[in-house]
Amino acid sequence: MKFRYLSSTVALCSLFLAAPAMAQGVKIGILNDQSGVYADYGGKWSLEAAKMAIEDFGGEVLGKKIEIITAYHQNKPDLAVSIARRWYDVEGVDMITELTTSSVALAVQELSQQEKKIDIVVGAASSRITGDACTPYGFHWSFDTRALGVGTGGALTEAGGDSWFFLTADYAFGYSLEKDTGDIVKAKGGKVLGAVRHPLNSSDFSSFLLQAQASKAKVIGLANAGLDTTNAVKQASEFGIVAGGQKLAGLLLTLAEVNGLGLQAAQGLVLTESFYWDRDDKSREFADRFFKRTQRMPNMIQAGTYSATLSYLKAVKAAGTKDSDAVVKKLKELPVDDAFAQGGKVLANGRMVKDLYLFEVKKPSESKKPWDYYKMLATVPGNKAFPTAAESGCPLTK
Repeated sequence: MKFRYLSSTVALCSLFLAAPAMAQGVKIGILNDQSGVYADYGGKWSLEAAKMAIEDFGGEVLGKKIEIITAYHQNKPDLAVSIARRWYDVEGVDMITELTTSSVALAVQELSQQEKKIDIVVGAASSRITGDACTPYGFHWSFDTRALGVGTGGALTEAGGDSWFFLTADYAFGYSLEKDTGDIVKAKGGKVLGAVRHPLNSSDFSSFLLQAQASKAKVIGLANAGLDTTNAVKQASEFGIVAGGQKLAGLLLTLAEVNGLGLQAAQGLVLTESFYWDRDDKSREFADRFFKRTQRMPNMIQAGTYSATLSYLKAVKAAGTKDSDAVVKKLKELPVDDAFAQGGKVLANGRMVKDLYLFEVKKPSESKKPWDYYKMLATVPGNKAFPTAAESGCPLTK
C-alpha cells in the first residue's frame, strides 16, 4: 500500500510539474549572435522579423498564444547547446530558429534530433546542414554555401575570373563555403591557386591579404561573413588590391554589410542573396513595415527568419497539433509563399528551395535613394542553386 501511494504521489507531482509546458501555446526560440561579429547580419533584427511573423499570423495558434524567447549564443557551440537544452527541457520551447554560425547550427541540430524538436536554420550557411548532417527534424531556409558558390562563384568564373584564392573563416562555415565555391570554379574550368584561413572575428587581415595579393589570382573569394567580410574589404582597399586588378568576391555578403561598408567601399562587389527589399511589390511592402520598426531594411537573414517562423506556424495550424512529427510532415508538404519566397518548396532533406539573385553593388552615383544598393545581374533558379534531396548526401533520402 505504501509503495502504491508513493507511486501515485510521484505521478501526481509529475503531472503538475509538466502542466505548464503542456498547457502553454507554441513557444519559439531565436538563438543567434546579438552583439558579436554577426550582430548586424542577423541579431536583434531577426528577432523583430520573427515578431512580425507572429503578429501577421494573428498571435495565436491552436487557440493559444504564441510566445517567443531569445538568447545570444556568443558563436560558441557548447553555450548554444546548453541554452537550447534548457529551452527544450525546462522552458517548453517547441522550435528554435535563426541559428547564425554553422558550428552552432550543426550542434543545436544534433541536440534537436535527440529531443525530437524542430530547428529551422536561417543564418548559418554550411550545406552539411541538409547534407550529410541532416536530421528528421532539421530544416535549412534561406541559402547555403553551395547556392552561394553556384551564384557568385559560377558567374564570376564564367565572366573571366578563372583563377581564385580564398580568404576563409577558420571554422565549419568557412570550410564549406571555400569547398563548395571551389568545386563550382573548377567545374567551370577555373583554377583554385590557394587559400589562407583566419580566426573568427579578426580585426587585422593584412598578412592574409598580402598572401592573396601575392597569389596573382584574378578573384579573391571572401569565404567569411559579417564584420569579418567588411573588415577584409576595407583593408583590401587600403592595400590597393582592387585598384591593382584583382577582384573581390563577397561569397556571403548581405545588405547589412554593404550598408556598413558604404557604397564607396562596396561598389562593384558581386554577391548572391535570396532576398532584396526593392525587388518587387511584395518585398517592398514587407521591407517598409520592417523599416518602420527598425529604421533599416531587412537582408535575407531577417526576411528568411520571418518566413521560417511563419511557415512553422502554418504547419502547426495545418497539423492541428504542435507534435514535431506531425508538424515536420506539414512543413514538407506546404508551399512557401510569403514576402520572402514565392513558390518555395521544402525537400525531403529539409532544404527549402527558392530562387536566389546575383547582384552587383551600385556605384554611389547610381544610387537614387537610401538603401538603393543593388542592381540585379541574374536570377539563379532554385533547382540550379540547390541539389536535389537525393544528391545532397542526406542519409534520410537513401
